[in-house]
Formats: sequence, structure tokens, C-alpha cells
Amino acid sequence: MNHDIKDIALADDGLARIEWADRDMPVLASIRERFEREKPLEGVRIGACMHVTTETANLMRALVASGAQVALCASNPLSTQDDTAASLVRDFGVSVYAIAGEDMETYEKHLEAVIATNPQIIMDDGADLDTALHTTFTDKLQHVIGGTEETTTGVVRLMSMAAEGTLAYPVFNINDANTKHCFDNHYGTGQSTLDGIVRATNRLLCGRTIVISGYGYCGSGLALRARGMGMNVIVCEVDPLKALEAHMEGYQVMKAQDAARFADVWVTVTGNCKVVDGPAFENMKDGAIVCNSGHFDSEINLEWLEQHAVKKEEIKPLVEEYTLADGRTVIVLAQGRLVNLACAEGHPASVMDMSFANQALAAEYLRLHAGELENKVYDVPAAIDDGVARVKLETLGIEIDTLTEEQIKYMGSWNFATL
Repeated sequence: MNHDIKDIALADDGLARIEWADRDMPVLASIRERFEREKPLEGVRIGACMHVTTETANLMRALVASGAQVALCASNPLSTQDDTAASLVRDFGVSVYAIAGEDMETYEKHLEAVIATNPQIIMDDGADLDTALHTTFTDKLQHVIGGTEETTTGVVRLMSMAAEGTLAYPVFNINDANTKHCFDNHYGTGQSTLDGIVRATNRLLCGRTIVISGYGYCGSGLALRARGMGMNVIVCEVDPLKALEAHMEGYQVMKAQDAARFADVWVTVTGNCKVVDGPAFENMKDGAIVCNSGHFDSEINLEWLEQHAVKKEEIKPLVEEYTLADGRTVIVLAQGRLVNLACAEGHPASVMDMSFANQALAAEYLRLHAGELENKVYDVPAAIDDGVARVKLETLGIEIDTLTEEQIKYMGSWNFATL
């Protein structure tokens, strides 16, 4: 087994953290137990590009239990937990290529190392592996039977590839599974983003104004949690329906350059580029904190700040202050990368339990049905999505009602006189 990690001696700490997260991931644990018995992915080579966290580690454990050979690299240079990476290598036999804070050259080498294993199933978080395979390493495409994608950003890339007819294998859209985006995106992003901001700055949130760019599942969850912390919430949107929804929820809605005058904290969660740009920076109040909880650092136009700042200073790790010509300062967290993973520990294990259960089951489905699937982006089968929800409820000790035969007939009929 090959690997490139910071220090294998960190494995004891990593194992303790992985096992702690496992306590709050009962759905994935049940899948792992079945995989251990049935070995549904025996001999399959899986290449994964994901955040190397304790939650991801428990997904890797399930895949290893299934009989798969797993190679893992980071999907973000700042999201790796080095002790978790060490434990995955030592204790679970995963080939890990990830080091916290790695530069882009190393990041790309790690992508290449995973691709060099000739993976048959791709598990991606942002479609970096998929993109590399379809551009630079096309000779490796012959080995791939299919893939899964975790994020909105990655799904957008893959849908574009499918529309152009260049997608070379079927991919399951994990992001839009109901047991993923309704919980991971909404509740996970809301909590973990505020966690990252507080850990990085130790600023009191209540009474301050937060501007949130994007009101999808992530943005709406963040707005809900921010209001719960006593913050004033302003939403910036380009989608009229989402903007109207935010307004109806009681948030202020305005254009970015206008919102900049009020922002104490600004968070982007759009998946797009230059969401916070020159006009916003020019209007931004002194000392505003700017960060990103979308996938890539492109959401904040850091080039504009670099060009217009007369001074740049690292106040503390992952907290950088840019001083503009007029004396105003803008504080950027985590170099514009994912603040919830760079400055905190990412989403709580309880919501990632469902997201990664979908990943594991989708990989099993690909092994069983790959030859039947076209080269396009598929929704997760409803049976998998609903099954994950039911198992999650069972692990929480929650029982729900079931429809009677009469109710089923009623819901499927238009002629009530025959009932």
C-alpha cells in the first residue's frame, strides 16, 4: 500500500476520533456490518476524492469491509485531518494521499496518485477526479464503471459534461438525495459554518449582521442557525423564487453591493465564482469578516483584494487581514476555502451518517447494475433514499404510522363514490 500523509505516529489520536464519530453514525455502521458479511464490492478498486475527516473515515471503513481496495485523496487542501489520515492508513488499509495545508502542486499529485490505482468506481466531492480523468488521464477511463458525486458544485460540472455528451460513465447524484441535502446541506452547513467562524475569531455573534450569498439548502440552513444565535440576517440571491422565500421567512433581501454596508460577517454558499467582488468590497464596512462555505475558494474574489490591498497580515492561523487604501480592513477566513472544514471539523457525524450511507449503497448499486446504466447523471434510487431515512428513524427510536389499505386505495382513486 502506498500513501502520502503527514505522520503515521498520529494514528492513535485519529483512531480515537474515528471511533467517536462512529458512535453517531449508526446507519453507516449497519451497512458496514452487512458489507462485512456479504462482501458486495470484493476486489473493486475505488478512487475517492473527499474531505479526509472522521466521518469520511467511517465511509472508507464500510468500503474496506465490503472487500473494496480504496485509495483516498483530499478534495480541499485545508480539509484534511492528519491524525484521521494516519489511522486510515495504519488501521484500515486505505491508501491515503492527503496532508493538511498541502499546496496545489501536491494536491494535484495526490489526485494523480489515486488515478494511478486504475479505479473502477469514483467517489468525488467537487468532481476534481472526474475532471482529471476526462481531460488529462483519458487512458484510465476504460477502467471506470461509474461514480458518485457528493456536492452541488460537482453535480453542476457533471451535468454539463453529460449535456455535452462527454461524460464517459454513469454517476449517481448523491447531493440531491433527500436524505443528503435536506439534512447534510441544511442542518450540517448551518451548524458547522458558524462553528468555524466562532473557532477562528471567537467573536460574539448575537447582535451582529450576517450577509449570506445563496439561499439554497445550505444558505437557508445557515440563515436559520444564524438567526437562532441572535444575528440579523441579510440574504443575497439571483433566483427570484429563492429571494422571495427568504423574504417570506423574515430576512432582508438586497443586492450584494448594498448589503456590504451592513455586513459584520459575510458567508458565500453558492458554488459560483466572484460572488463577493469589487463593488461589494468597495462598500464593505471596516473590519468585516468574509468567508466561504461553498466548495471552491472562487466564490470570493481574492485577486481583487490582493490587487487593491496596501497591506496583508496573518492575524492568527487562517485569519488574514487586508488593509485597503482608504484604511478599511477586510478579514478573510481560511484563505477563502471551506471555513467549516478548515477552521472547524465539518458537518456533524449524525447528518453525514445519511449522506455517506447513500454513497456506500450507491457504490454497491453501481457494481450490480453498471452495465445497465447510460453515461449520464442519475438520481439516487428512491429505494435507497427512503431506506436510509427509515433506518435512521429506527436508530433514533422513532416510530411512524403506515397507511391502511383503505387509505392507499383512497389516495389512488379519483372516483370516491366507488370507495
